[in-house]
Amino acid sequence: MSDMLDSAIETKEHLVANLRRVIADAEDLLSATAGQTDSKMAELRARAKDNLLLAREKLADAEAAMRARARQAATATDDYVHENPWSSIGAAAALGILVGVLLGRR
Repeated sequence: MSDMLDSAIETKEHLVANLRRVIADAEDLLSATAGQTDSKMAELRARAKDNLLLAREKLADAEAAMRARARQAATATDDYVHENPWSSIGAAAALGILVGVLLGRR
């Protein structure tokens, strides 16, 4: 379960990193077109700037929520293992035996 949680967190972190790159690229594009004075271009730049600010805020909120959920999951797992050590050991042993049997069939 920990591997799945780590994988999900890593995937979300990659998504956050990719979104940060997209935002940075869009900001660079806005900077590069700053000299153009066409009214349509100015309107598009203003809308893009507003959307980028909104995207940045939502990204920060999503990142904070992701970290909070990961902390909650880790805390809940830790609490369960401390409250039920023998059940946890039994479940881990059963899972290990299952994986061993499946790998042994190859």
